[in-house]
Amino acid sequence: MDDRKPTVRSRELGEGLRAAMKSAGMGVRDLGRRLDWPHPRVSHLLSGKRGGSELDVVSVLVACKVKREERERLMTLCRELGTQGWLQQYGSQLPEQLRTYVDHETKATEIWDFHLAVIPGLLQTEDYARAVIRRSVHAPASEVEGRVQARLTRQGIFNRYPPPRITYYIHETVLRVVVGSSAVMSDQLHHLLRMAVRPRLEIRILPCTAGAHAGMAGPFTLMEFPSFTPLVYLEGELSAVFLEQEDQIDGYRRIVAALANTALGPQESKELIAALATELYREDQDDRAHLEDEQL
Repeated sequence: MDDRKPTVRSRELGEGLRAAMKSAGMGVRDLGRRLDWPHPRVSHLLSGKRGGSELDVVSVLVACKVKREERERLMTLCRELGTQGWLQQYGSQLPEQLRTYVDHETKATEIWDFHLAVIPGLLQTEDYARAVIRRSVHAPASEVEGRVQARLTRQGIFNRYPPPRITYYIHETVLRVVVGSSAVMSDQLHHLLRMAVRPRLEIRILPCTAGAHAGMAGPFTLMEFPSFTPLVYLEGELSAVFLEQEDQIDGYRRIVAALANTALGPQESKELIAALATELYREDQDDRAHLEDEQL
């Protein structure tokens, strides 16, 4: 009996094949009869517990009459099963190419997220997200609102029951960069405070006074799953890397442990966020008063 957990890609491939089978109006036994395969062979392929050969996958895709785009995606997953870690090139289609990440994000039971330059997407307000996306040189104006709404839709993960356990590590400088305006940033910081009281969600701020720290190499997301191997996600401007080798996962677990020892505690973090939010609110009120004086 093989008790090894399937990898994220074998699981994704299995889910894709299972979806194709259902779209074709077939069950496992129907597909087995169509391909003249024994029931266990079909079940193992669809469960992701054992990757099939390219011929196996092609046979299922043909039997289910899968369309070209989805067929190419699943064949790419099949070819990558024997390698550890993989790269996604975004080009100009960032929202579509993030499907793999979002799929894993919704299935994770525990997530550790570290950010150096921006508020994490799942914690962003609509105005903050819009201000960030508008400044991206790779987001056409016609796609900005679609990307904003896609980001907000992802936040539905917090309404899942039970929600994943998520720990966010955010560098203090992220809170001090005024994105959009003082009003937008103040609202964003207040939103962080509202989110920080949710169960199974923790926000830890890495203070500037900490100096050098374990996360200086860049932001990352570490995800744990109940039924398949952990995953580390590294996002760049035009590409993303998914890591799944055991030594890579262990390396990022050590980084998380170091950040936990360096960051402010949850209560201290909320106090710092509140202080900065109040400061920005006062600045916004002063700006409004100054503008009114000029108009008189």
